[in-house]
Amino acid sequence: MKRSKVILIGLIVVVTALVGWRVIQKIRSGQGSEFRNMAAPIAVELAEVKKTSIKDTGNFTGTIIPRSQFIVAPKITGRLEKLMVNIGDWIQRGQLIAILDDEEYDQQVHQAQADLQVAQANLEESKSSLDVAQRELERVQELHQKGISADSELDAAKGTFAAQEARYKVAMAQVANRKAALEAANIRLSYTQIRASWDEGADRRVVGERFVYEGALLTANSPILSILEINPVLAVIHITDKDYFRVEKGQAAVISSNALPNKSMNGKIERIAPLLQETSRSARIEIEVPNNEGLLKPGMFVNVQIEYKAIENATVVPMSSIVNRYNQQGVFVADIENKIVNFVPVKMGISSSEMTEIIEPHSLSGYVVILGQHLLAQGSPIILPSSFSQSENQADRDQERSGKK
Repeated sequence: MKRSKVILIGLIVVVTALVGWRVIQKIRSGQGSEFRNMAAPIAVELAEVKKTSIKDTGNFTGTIIPRSQFIVAPKITGRLEKLMVNIGDWIQRGQLIAILDDEEYDQQVHQAQADLQVAQANLEESKSSLDVAQRELERVQELHQKGISADSELDAAKGTFAAQEARYKVAMAQVANRKAALEAANIRLSYTQIRASWDEGADRRVVGERFVYEGALLTANSPILSILEINPVLAVIHITDKDYFRVEKGQAAVISSNALPNKSMNGKIERIAPLLQETSRSARIEIEVPNNEGLLKPGMFVNVQIEYKAIENATVVPMSSIVNRYNQQGVFVADIENKIVNFVPVKMGISSSEMTEIIEPHSLSGYVVILGQHLLAQGSPIILPSSFSQSENQADRDQERSGKK
């Protein structure tokens, strides 16, 4: 009797184990209408598969720098007597911006002028002496031809003339030297008036920094001011080799900043570095951005979006609908009529932050699950969103009314 009970209990255990194993297999495979009928419906959110344009873009972070900048510095030593501009002031090309004490250099100009006058007087004296020596030489030569003057007198006249001619040439050289000295003194004097000058770009720029104050004693090349060109500005980013060959000069870019919400500016790639830095494995990219309103300031942190490719009339679904099932990437497509889902493997193309292109299957349409998909399997029953339920109820009411008629 006890042995029969043991055998019966064993059979019950074996049968229970077989039934449990079968249920687990059905759960894993998601097959069988009986299992689907047994599973509880899952509430989901749906999104429609759309046909629209999608862009392949790269997103980077960077810094704003001036399109060009330079430091204003004196060419000579002197005391800063007056500073005509300050930080933030706009200046024109060639504008006077600083004056140095010019007393010493003005005195040098007067000294050079006096030296030039002395040299010119010496030149006039030498010219007069040369004329006298030339007339004397001509007189002696005429007498020598008549046999009146001796050869020694002729030689003496020639020597005197040559000496006076040499003195005259020396006097001319001294005048040229004094003129050059005067010109140099005038140039040094002009250096006491410091002007902002540049060759290229806009005629109007802004003062970025001030390094000294009035009264400071400056040496040559001591920085006074920095001058910036900030319209346009440059957005500098660094990209890796993954994106390096996808960018080209003239490519469009969109610049935005957290400091300027809901505001974006269009720019274009101006320069691409011909090499990637060995330490960072990245290349420098400079993007020129118009800055007519002056909103972008050098040193600002910005976000840069570069458009690589755009596809029109692409089949797209939300990124949140993509799931991994059965070692495949795919989406759950809702069967609205039967209130179940079907898993459809997909091949993705271009992706953005919110949407992704579906390359295969080409015929994908309908609605895909974007919330609750982690609980789903092939053939799982679902509870449709309220919007779909209201639509169904309205359709049923319309059908009943038409039937009554």
